[in-house]
Amino acid sequence: MLIRYKKAFEKIAMGLLSFMPNEKDLKKLQQTMKEYENNDDWHLFLWKEEDIIGLIGVIISVDSIVVQHISVNPSHRHEGVGKAMLNALKEMYADSTIKPNEHTVSFFERCQDTE
Repeated sequence: MLIRYKKAFEKIAMGLLSFMPNEKDLKKLQQTMKEYENNDDWHLFLWKEEDIIGLIGVIISVDSIVVQHISVNPSHRHEGVGKAMLNALKEMYADSTIKPNEHTVSFFERCQDTE
């Protein structure tokens, strides 16, 4: 289930975000988290089953939604969690075009291959 990020989930969100190759540096990671917390166009969602095991971050504009970050706990990878997050996002924003950025494009392409 996709849930909206709350400050109470900051540590788990930062942990999941740190799995993104471009978010390894702590200062960069903190800056990204601050952007999600303060910028009205940046939205962070967490994937919760029994625990929070995934994260998807988007920038919402008038004509599209760009997936900035998508990350799954390594112990839950290859179970379809990332694809489930994308599908939930598509349902949530059914009237919008959802597209990847340069960091998430390869994941999008892999999801297309399995449809």
